Amino acid sequence: MADGLEGVVAAATRLSDVDGERGRLTIAGHAVEELAPNAAFEEVVYLLLNGRLPREDEHRRFSADLADRRALPSATLGAVRDAAAAGARPMDALRMAVATLGLGRAEDPVDDALTAIAATPAIVGTFWRGRRGEDAAPVRRDLSHAAHVLQQLFAEAPSAERARGLETYLNTVVDHGMNASTFAARVIVSTRSDVISAITGAVGALKGPLHGGAPGPALEMVFEIDRPERAEAVIRARLDRGERLMGFGHRVYRVRDPRAEVLARAAERFYANDGDRRLYDLARHVEATALRLLRERKPDRSIQTNVEFYTALLLHGLGIPTDLFTPIFAAGRVAGWAAHCLEQLRDGRLIRPQSRYVGPTGLSLTRPVCP
Repeated sequence: MADGLEGVVAAATRLSDVDGERGRLTIAGHAVEELAPNAAFEEVVYLLLNGRLPREDEHRRFSADLADRRALPSATLGAVRDAAAAGARPMDALRMAVATLGLGRAEDPVDDALTAIAATPAIVGTFWRGRRGEDAAPVRRDLSHAAHVLQQLFAEAPSAERARGLETYLNTVVDHGMNASTFAARVIVSTRSDVISAITGAVGALKGPLHGGAPGPALEMVFEIDRPERAEAVIRARLDRGERLMGFGHRVYRVRDPRAEVLARAAERFYANDGDRRLYDLARHVEATALRLLRERKPDRSIQTNVEFYTALLLHGLGIPTDLFTPIFAAGRVAGWAAHCLEQLRDGRLIRPQSRYVGPTGLSLTRPVCP
């Protein structure tokens, strides 16, 4: 048996295909490079839930349905405010709040899925603003989902360029094969538990640093370098100490992560019109220097830029604090979790793998006699 179930097929899915050898990511039949920069997030959610992109009238109705679900129920709002008052970590707050979305409602898989997708931005934004002593932003139905995410954080509608930058990000990370959080959601719902419970479990899995990634540290290295002429010395010193360069290399992709390509273009477009162009130019120089030194140090390995590097650059440019990088990731990935739950309920069976016992046998119950 492979450690960590690596290489073991756990389910058949129509939702996404990760080809690490060729560096391809397919979302419900569409290459991520074509889908993410051009589709609305609502269209991508519809695609995952229905197996095809919506017609124009279907897109309007579906977007309106999601927008109608944005306001948080009183129990969820209370959990969010309590978490903010207690100084909880953002992913803990998200996990606790998502778990309350089913209170007082009859369990319905599709209804629960749409509610979780729609409510996540308000959970994240209300928590973050509350922790900073700010009032929650009003919920607006007239904004796109991506613009709503930013409006919930900053209490103002973003420019079209900023909304498009975040929308491309959400589309890029919406689903990615049988990752740990998606697998957790499918295992839970395979017991015929409810979708809200499954998504809560997925949030718990995403909280773990081995899955949630490290986009923050990827940008911290750029900040440490500060000036292009320092890049080589700083990166060489890190490699000499045996440190991993955050934002480079991926467990699955043996060539460049296709999501990194999408977000590199999104960052270039964003920084050409907004944000600190100096930071963008510095990051590109750091990337080029890191790739050159990695080829020099490890010529037998193909270590390329991964999604974390440009995630950090894009989200930072949008003004999103590092502490919220993973919750914002969840605001996109929740659509993938929801779609996997519905697929598992429709097509799957109870997920019940075997284990291999490696403990002792033949032990005796005999206890020493007390004197």
